[in-house]
Amino acid sequence: MKFTVLGSGSTGNSVLIATEKTKVLIDAGLSAKQILLRLAAVGVDFADLDAVLITHEHSDHAGGLRVLLKTLKCPVYISGKTHDAYLRDRKTINNEAKKRADAIADRTVEIESDRGFCIGEMDFEPFSVPHDAADNFGFVAKNRGVRIATLMDFGCFTPLINEKLAGCDGIIVESNHSLDMLKACDIYSWELKQRIASRTGHLSNEDLSTWLENEFDGSARNIVLAHLSQKANEPNLAKLTAQTALDARSPLFRAETRLTISYDRSPTDWIEY
Repeated sequence: MKFTVLGSGSTGNSVLIATEKTKVLIDAGLSAKQILLRLAAVGVDFADLDAVLITHEHSDHAGGLRVLLKTLKCPVYISGKTHDAYLRDRKTINNEAKKRADAIADRTVEIESDRGFCIGEMDFEPFSVPHDAADNFGFVAKNRGVRIATLMDFGCFTPLINEKLAGCDGIIVESNHSLDMLKACDIYSWELKQRIASRTGHLSNEDLSTWLENEFDGSARNIVLAHLSQKANEPNLAKLTAQTALDARSPLFRAETRLTISYDRSPTDWIEY
């Protein structure tokens, strides 16, 4: 089992998880052109994709889906609430709602955000996360004992999230903003800052740091920091904050975990198990 983050940031997010026989694209927040280019860059033929899995309707996770489906032939796995919200979004702009409805007609497989499902030889265990979307979820993808978790766009850790992340071999997790940089950002309105920093907004470097030091069980050999804000974060700062937290763990609970930063303009290297 292996994965790569094709691109991640405030402007768009897509992840690829693969086994020898199954390849699943997680979210389509990049443009269709960029998704296809980055699939080729990591050595994957778009025709070999078995599914697109949409975690929620926000444009940085689903904005490229409509155009992408002109090229892909695989189904879209999406919850009923997210499906409806995806069609409502931007409904007054250039008849976008109808275009989206036409694009995904007879192409979807309905899933539930709290019930497991299978795609090919991968088992998916979804779980709800706190975010201001219709039905946002993270998940653990499982194959032959390997567990890879992906969770982006959530404002705080919950007991359910802690439970689901226990025992994972790899984790893709949000490290969206620095609290100080968010406060100082003169581009964002006060209302937007309040939304980002809320419990249903986005996870800060500091909140991730607290989790890594105190709640992380140490199982994951790899953690990828994702969804970094281009305006209110800095990659080296995000990684330093996380690494400092790992180093501060009790000697009895040291974690041999490698941190990787994901970027908005290029894929990460494959991480394999």
